[in-house]
Amino acid sequence: MIKIDRERCIGCGMCKKDCAAHNIEMRNGMPYVITDDCIQCGHCVAVCPKEAISIGGYEEALPVQTKETRLDPAQVLDVIRFRRTVRQFQDKAVPAEVLEQILEAGRLTHTAKNLRDVSFVVLDKEKDKFEGMAVKLFRRIKPFAGLFSSMVRRNQVDDHFFFFHAPLVIVIVAKDRTNGVLAAQNMEFVAEAGGLGVLFSGFFASAVNVSNKIKKALGIPKGKKAAAVLVLGYPKVKYHRAVPREKIDVKYL
Repeated sequence: MIKIDRERCIGCGMCKKDCAAHNIEMRNGMPYVITDDCIQCGHCVAVCPKEAISIGGYEEALPVQTKETRLDPAQVLDVIRFRRTVRQFQDKAVPAEVLEQILEAGRLTHTAKNLRDVSFVVLDKEKDKFEGMAVKLFRRIKPFAGLFSSMVRRNQVDDHFFFFHAPLVIVIVAKDRTNGVLAAQNMEFVAEAGGLGVLFSGFFASAVNVSNKIKKALGIPKGKKAAAVLVLGYPKVKYHRAVPREKIDVKYL
């Protein structure tokens, strides 16, 4: 799957040095792929200064980084500092181009061992149907769950208990939950940049993972689960300040 163009290659050895799988070796000043057992992380493709390495099976044209992009640390911290979970949404549709950017952030997110196990289910037209299925499930288990959680006891499971009238929901599906959560975090940053408010619905993710009926209706294959659920829309509420947090708990050794 890894191809090296000998005419372009200058034998710098950067591909070998950066290969996490140690699957490239230098012979007579030129790189050679040792085996077909490759995780296809793409580091060799990205690091090659002469575009001499390619991975077969992909059709997309690869963007070239002409200048380094660095985020302002203070601005990033402010995004995190003032970020709030949104449960009040405007009756306003999310444009297709904004949704595409959010999904692209998920697609581009790194995964452990380059597993690339993350996929997405966008709930738009059938959103109310799936919310209704989850509501029925939670209404049945609420009396039992309320024995252990005062928050559950205080909440009424109404028809919009999960999505709060938001226009869009994305179920992030993965074999490895960590990979899905990493994708969800990157997707949230892009959603925030697009002016959206975000709710991570742990309740709906739990409903999906305990209900084979909901899982089947969503088309989630065996071996995968709902790693995270993003409820998205333009916020109908404005927050004016950050909230108090405990002092940092850190140990330097």
